[in-house]
Amino acid sequence: MSHPAEPRQTPAIPAPLKPLPMLIFASRWLQVPLYLGLIVAQCVYVFLFLKELWHLVTHAFDFSEQQIMLVVLGLIDVVMISNLLIMVIVGGYETFVSRLRLQGHPDQPEWLSHVNASILKIKLAMAIIGISSIHLLRTFIEAGNIGGLGRTTNYTETGVLLQTLIHVVFIVSAIGIAWVDRMTVGNGKGH
Repeated sequence: MSHPAEPRQTPAIPAPLKPLPMLIFASRWLQVPLYLGLIVAQCVYVFLFLKELWHLVTHAFDFSEQQIMLVVLGLIDVVMISNLLIMVIVGGYETFVSRLRLQGHPDQPEWLSHVNASILKIKLAMAIIGISSIHLLRTFIEAGNIGGLGRTTNYTETGVLLQTLIHVVFIVSAIGIAWVDRMTVGNGKGH
């Protein structure tokens, strides 16, 4: 038995915008040079990563375990900052400028399919906490030399305490952002 053909639905044609709203809406394209600038910054981080990796490889026999660990933490830090850049570039462009139209692309990031300004803020906050954690870990490793004989460090007890306090502020801020987002969604005003 054959089923009757369903009528084709034609997409609604949006009404033309008036000049002022059209100008305001088109102003989102002013962000494109900013995202292109972040891509240049990404290239600089790739260069920094390769330079530090080369430094690690060429000094592998000379460095102590602690020095190797500090260089590796530096490499991880560069990767995490690079990941943050990608989230801002791709997520920001998709959210605030124009759709990338990646649906069905095998390399589409999983998180991009449900990104919005709220989710992007939380992801950025978590990435900043991760980067801060790496910096703090490096500081703690270096701080083991505070007041000791032999190797010296550029860190002071006050500096270590302030970095720890800043890290805690990042964590509290991220919890606050997530909490406000959850309250907004709960009230039906979110996504």
